Amino acid sequence: MEDLNPFNDDRDESNGDEDRTSNKFSAPFTPEQLGPKSTTHDSVNIEIVDAVRTNEGAKSSYITYIIQSDSQQVARRYSEFESLRQILGRLYPTLIVPPIPSKHTFGEYANKSKEETKIVAQRKRTLQDFLSRVARHPVLGREHFFHKFLSAEISWKHVLNSPPISTLPRNPLHVSSNDPTNDKNVAAYASLPTPSPSQPLRRPDQRFLDSELFTAKFAQHFESSLERVDRRTAKRWSGIANDYAELGAVFNGFSLTETNTLAAALEKIGQAVDSTYISTNAMLNSWEKDFSEPIHIYSQFAGIIKKLLDYRHQKHAQYEMLIDALSAKRDSLTDLERSEQEAQRLDEALSRGLSSTKMLDEPHQEDANNDTNNEDSNNHEDTAPPQSIITDAPSREIKRHKSHLSFLGAISHTLQGIMDTDPEATRRNSIGKTRESIQGLESALEASTYDLSYTSQTIQADLDRFQRQKVADIREMCVSYAQFHSDWAKANVEVWEEAKKEIDLIDTNLNDDEIEEYSHQFDDI
Repeated sequence: MEDLNPFNDDRDESNGDEDRTSNKFSAPFTPEQLGPKSTTHDSVNIEIVDAVRTNEGAKSSYITYIIQSDSQQVARRYSEFESLRQILGRLYPTLIVPPIPSKHTFGEYANKSKEETKIVAQRKRTLQDFLSRVARHPVLGREHFFHKFLSAEISWKHVLNSPPISTLPRNPLHVSSNDPTNDKNVAAYASLPTPSPSQPLRRPDQRFLDSELFTAKFAQHFESSLERVDRRTAKRWSGIANDYAELGAVFNGFSLTETNTLAAALEKIGQAVDSTYISTNAMLNSWEKDFSEPIHIYSQFAGIIKKLLDYRHQKHAQYEMLIDALSAKRDSLTDLERSEQEAQRLDEALSRGLSSTKMLDEPHQEDANNDTNNEDSNNHEDTAPPQSIITDAPSREIKRHKSHLSFLGAISHTLQGIMDTDPEATRRNSIGKTRESIQGLESALEASTYDLSYTSQTIQADLDRFQRQKVADIREMCVSYAQFHSDWAKANVEVWEEAKKEIDLIDTNLNDDEIEEYSHQFDDI
C-alpha cells in the first residue's frame, strides 16, 4: 500500500522532481517548524500606535487602528482584523490561530464618552496582542496574506474578493487540511462525508482523548473559575478605590474643623487615603492590562483549541466512515458479480434445454407423418396389432420431456418480462456503476488517510508549541500580578508611615484655655 505519511522523505530518488510535481498532496510546512527550535519572528516590530475615529467611506463614524510595522503605517478597522483571523483559520485549519477581542453587541461607541475611551484602549491592547502572536508564530508569521494586511499599498477589500480567498469552500472538511487552496484533488475532497463533532469513533487516538480532557479542564480553570473570580475581585477593588476617594475628601474636610496638631494629622491621613486611592487605580489599570485581559485571551484559546480538536475528530470520523462505505460497496459488487454468474449459468442451462427440445421434436414429427400416410393401408388389417401400441410408450416420454423444458422457458421469459426488458444490460450497468463508485471512494479514502495523518501531526505539534507559550505567558502574568500588588503595598507603606509620624505628634494634653477654645470655635457659624 502507498505510504501516505505527508512527512515521509524516504522516497525513491530516481523519480526526482517528477514525483514531487505529480504528487496530489504537498505539505506547505512540517511539524518540525512548530518545534522548540523553530525560528520565530520575535524581532518583528508591529505596534498599534493609535486609535482614531473616522467616517471615511461610510455613512457613520467608526474606529480605525493605526498599525506601525517597520517603516510604514496602515489603518485597519475591527472588521478587517476579524476577516484576517477568518482567513488564517481557513488557510490553516490545523493551527491555533490567536483570538481577537469579542465583538460588542450594544452601542458602546454611540457617544464620545469615558466608557468608549476605555473600550477602545482595551481593544487596542488586545488587537496588538493578536498581531504580535501571529507575527511570532513560526508559520502564520510567514503567511503573505498577513503581510498584505500590514501593507498600506494593498486594498484589503480587494484581497478578500479575489482568488484564492474568494474561491475557498465554506466547509473546511471538504478541502485539503494541509493546503485548502490546492485544487488538484477537488473531486475526492468534495465526496467526503460530513460527520458531526459528536460522531463516535471505533478506534480513537488516546493522545487526542487526553488533549480533549485537558482542554476541558483548562477551559474550566480559566473561564469558569479564574476569570469569574478575578472579575469579581477586581470589581471589589474598584469599589474600594471609590470609597478611598470619598474617604479622603471626608478627612480633608474634617481637618479644616480642627486646629494645631490634630488638624495637621487629619490632613495627613486624608492625603494618605488619597494616595491609596491613586495607587489602587494604578494597580487596577495594571491588573486589567497584565492579568485580566490575558486570562480572557486564554479563555478564548480554550474555545479555539476545542474547535481544533473537533476538526481533527471529524477528520478521523471521515476516515472511518469512508472505510465502512468502501467495504459496503465492495460487498455489493461481490453480490452483483455472483448474481451475474448465476444468471449466466441459468441462461446456458436454458439454452441447452431448448436445443434438446428442438432435436426431440424433429423425429417425432416424422413418425406422425408416417402414421398419417399409412393409415388407409392399415385399416383393413383388423387382426394385426396397431403400430401405435408399439410406439406409444417412448412418444409419451418425449412429450413429457418437451413439456418440462417448455415450462422452464416460459418461466424464464415471464421473469425477464417482469424484471426488466434487458436484465443482462441492467446487471452489467449496476456492476459498472458500483465499480466507478468504488474507485471514487478509494480516491476519497486516499485523501482522507493523508489528511488524518497530516492533521494529527500538525495539531499535536502546534499544541506542544502552544503549551510552551502558555507556560511562559502564565509565568509573566503571575509575575505581573505579584509586582503590581507589591508596588501598591510599597507606595502605601511610605505614605502611611508618614501619616503615622504626624499622628504621633498629636498633643493630647490640653490645658483649660485650649479646651475653652475648642468649645467656642463654632459659635460664629
